[in-house]
Amino acid sequence: MTKILLIDDDVKLGELLTAYFDRFELDLTVATDPENGLKVLDNLTPDLVILDVMLPGQDGFDVCRTIRKSSSVPIIMLTARGEVTDRIVGLEIGADDYMPKPFEPRELVARIQNVLRRSGDAPASTTEIKFDDLEINLERRVVNLAGSQLELTTMEYQLLILFAQNPGKNFTRDEILNELRGIDAQLFSRSVDILVSRLRQKLGDTGKDQRFVKTVWGTGYVFVGGDSA
Repeated sequence: MTKILLIDDDVKLGELLTAYFDRFELDLTVATDPENGLKVLDNLTPDLVILDVMLPGQDGFDVCRTIRKSSSVPIIMLTARGEVTDRIVGLEIGADDYMPKPFEPRELVARIQNVLRRSGDAPASTTEIKFDDLEINLERRVVNLAGSQLELTTMEYQLLILFAQNPGKNFTRDEILNELRGIDAQLFSRSVDILVSRLRQKLGDTGKDQRFVKTVWGTGYVFVGGDSA
């Protein structure tokens, strides 16, 4: 069964989701505080984490930052506030999806399945893509740059695959949103810019002369990583 970790201090929500998830072969483990949640994360190695923003002791944003220091596990964040600012912050620190409370359990299951599907996507036609010292192994879902493995979130990885499979193509922000299908549509181009910025940082692509992703001013982005080997 797929292992899901819920970090949320709402005990009733945990009980409800535990029973509901079982119908979809999702094995839910619940932690009601951040400290215990991080310990469970290390021991459980879940396939996905559901993380509430409003937690005792420290908020979900801090917990997400802590997780991202050592893990690229997919994260769906929950918030009772539902503010656009919260969603932007969630994306900036590495969340893969964002869902406001209250919500329908079936929608949450659909989002879980979508995020997990994205994280496991790999075209059957090829198993490796190379651009200079950037190597992407699609079968193993591993990205190496100059011999060092990069820790990418699900969304960062999917964006890199989209770019790498279409070198030289000028992608508008709307096209990227439509292709990835995981960024909240209400964020529009701002969410794409945040995601591209995160990917660039991990590629070391932050100078004026970007090696891999160039900005097409007023339009979007284009991948210019060289000729595929």
